[in-house]
Amino acid sequence: MSDRQQKPAVPADAAMIDVQHMSAGSVAPITAYVRLSPSRMALRRFLRHRLAVVGAVAFLLIVMSAVFAGQLSGYSPTEVDLYATRQGPSADHWLGTDASGRDVLARILYAGRISLGVSLVAAAIAVTLGATLGAIAGIVGGWADMILMRVADMFLSFPGLVVIIVIAGIFGPSITTLVLAIGLFQWPSAARVVRGVTLTVREREFVQAARAVGARHRWVTIHHVLPAVLGPLVVVATLDVANFVLLEASLSFLGLGVQAPAPSWGNMLYEAQSLTVISTMPWRWIPPGIAVAATVLAINFVGDGLQDAVDPKQE
Repeated sequence: MSDRQQKPAVPADAAMIDVQHMSAGSVAPITAYVRLSPSRMALRRFLRHRLAVVGAVAFLLIVMSAVFAGQLSGYSPTEVDLYATRQGPSADHWLGTDASGRDVLARILYAGRISLGVSLVAAAIAVTLGATLGAIAGIVGGWADMILMRVADMFLSFPGLVVIIVIAGIFGPSITTLVLAIGLFQWPSAARVVRGVTLTVREREFVQAARAVGARHRWVTIHHVLPAVLGPLVVVATLDVANFVLLEASLSFLGLGVQAPAPSWGNMLYEAQSLTVISTMPWRWIPPGIAVAATVLAINFVGDGLQDAVDPKQE
């Protein structure tokens, strides 16, 4: 036998550690393996995704900037100063002022609260509703599956932006209308993902065995379906938040979203859409545009990292 010893293969779900083995008068290192839990394996895969880590840090900074907007800007987003209208960036106003003398930096930071709040709440509504209906369709099957999927197809057949514009025109533009319209009309994507995973899980042997001993649909959903769909559902929710940030900005830009004087990134772009502002006052439209783009990119990077993290094949 050759003196060269082959190194043992490291299991994909294990971490290697060295321990000291005590024998008669000698200390010898022994390589041992500690099996990682699925959550720690997912975290390790996520941390290896550099863009996802950068996106998570950037999104955290954006959220913290919105939370501490008052301390960072020093101004109120609705405070009018007629002696400081249309001023460029300066030591007093780092990003200048608008036509009413309001500090642009303060409005961008406070707008983050509204834009992110609308997107997060709408995503929570869409994912919760979609996950519930998708799980019912996948577990119950039969006529329930057929009816719910045809309803989802009907929702997908209508242009979402046009439907939300019509709803805002009927009930009036407001934050509440915007959140409900987005959340209630964007659930089919989550429903389809959950239904697909549920159809796969319900055919597994352990689920069939649980049903054979009398397990009800609710017990199967909580103990088997929910853990299986949690990872893909988090990815869907993350991507929904990014899409809803763009959707809120688009509706507010059209004047059908968040209404003045409350700031949002979309209505800040709406207020700066004249040719004069675009050509002579770039500080009024470039910062909110960058805020929208940076937020969407950061969330998309996090979504890509989560998608890799919840996929065991990425190991």
